[in-house]
Parts: sequence; structure tokens; C-alpha cells
Amino acid sequence: MSKKTLIKVLLLFIFTTLKSQDNFLLIGHRGAMGLLPENTLSSIELAINLGCDAVEIDVFKCASGELVVFHDKKVNKLTNGYGRIEKMSLDEIKKLIVIGNEKIPTLTEVLDLINGKIILNIELKGRNTAIPTHKLLNKYFLNSKWTPDKILISSFIQNELTDFRMLDNNVRLGVLIEKNIEKSIKFSKKINAFSINPDYKLLNKKNLMLIKENGFKVYPWTVNDMDKFYSLVEMGVDGIITDFPNLVR
Repeated sequence: MSKKTLIKVLLLFIFTTLKSQDNFLLIGHRGAMGLLPENTLSSIELAINLGCDAVEIDVFKCASGELVVFHDKKVNKLTNGYGRIEKMSLDEIKKLIVIGNEKIPTLTEVLDLINGKIILNIELKGRNTAIPTHKLLNKYFLNSKWTPDKILISSFIQNELTDFRMLDNNVRLGVLIEKNIEKSIKFSKKINAFSINPDYKLLNKKNLMLIKENGFKVYPWTVNDMDKFYSLVEMGVDGIITDFPNLVR
């Protein structure tokens, strides 16, 4: 057996064990963006079909007030249009064609598609997204299969997370970080966060233990290398965000 094959076998064994014992989460990044256009309904549906426990998406509030699922501040790179998505109305956004002949969905469309079947990690990508996201989720909590434990709200923007926590004590919050784990732990305690979601390159055994000892789940991003996936699972992370959920299925 080659070394690469052995690593894959060990990874699958460890991953299966974690899934059965410790609620390890396989999280599809922007759906399954390594396989289909990111943040589209097709990509999200594929992530579900591949067995993801959760999908991560990004939201902005557009000019007409709706929450749209898109990652970049401008639509230039991924669509046939141009301009800042926050300056466009929903009607204008719906006329755009995403690479792969897809459409930009609203958060409402994503919530309807998933319908509480798996966890939805909503990254508040733009400013002024916390309040409308909370308002929309409350409607779904009252009238659908969605429950607060099926939602994780994450962001790099601390003010958005603070605003959301001021409105809601039940929905789980995740603090996205690229540096300074110690400061992130302090802020995470302040807002009673559920998880700290770091760039995987920040993690080592020492600071992973520090985060976990302070009571937070750890969901690193974005891990697309099998060897790195294996080492992080072995290290003890609680889940992994990946562009290619098919690699571990």
C-alpha cells in the first residue's frame, strides 16, 4: 500500500470515528465551490448530496434591502455584470448570470432549499447584515423546520457579531480570524460565541488546545489538501471547511 493510500485510509477511519463520537462537522465552503460555482443553489445542493453536515455561505444586503448570497464586494469576477453588489437592487442582481449559467440566490431561497436538513453557516460578509438576517431567521424559526441550533452566524466584522448577539442569545456565533488568537478568544467570550473559525495555517496543537480550553469549537478554513485535512483531524479540530467535500466521502 502506498503512503498516499495509507494516509487516505487513516483519514477516512479517523473521520468516520469522529463523526460517530464527537459531532465532527464536514462543512462545504460556499456550497461545494471546488466542484460547482460558489454560493449558488446548485453548489449548495451538491454539498448536501455529498453528505456535508453543514454548508457555509456569504451574505450581503443589496440596495433594495434583501439579503443576497455572494462572496465578492463586486460582481465583476463571477458574473456577466459589473459594480458593487450592495449598490444594486435585487431586480438588477437577478438579471446577472453567474459563471456556469447560474443565478445569485437570496438567503430566503437558500433557507427554503436546505429546509433545516443540515446546518447553515451564514457569514455576514457585508455591513448592516446582522439585523435583517436576524429578522429573516426569526420568521423561519416560527414557520418552518429551521431551529436555532441549525444556524451558525459567522463574520470577520466584530460589530456585526455584536449586533446579532444583542438581538439574540440562542443562535450560535462563530468568530472568523486570520491572526491573533488570544484577542479573538477575548472577543469570543464577550459575545458568548460558540466557535472560533481560524485560517487553518494559524493552528498548532498549543493554540488549538488554548481555544478549546476556553470552551469554543474550532472550525478551520479552507482545507483542500488531504494531508493537511488528516493532520487537523488528528490534532482535534471539531470540523473542517473545505471546497471539496467529495475528497473525504
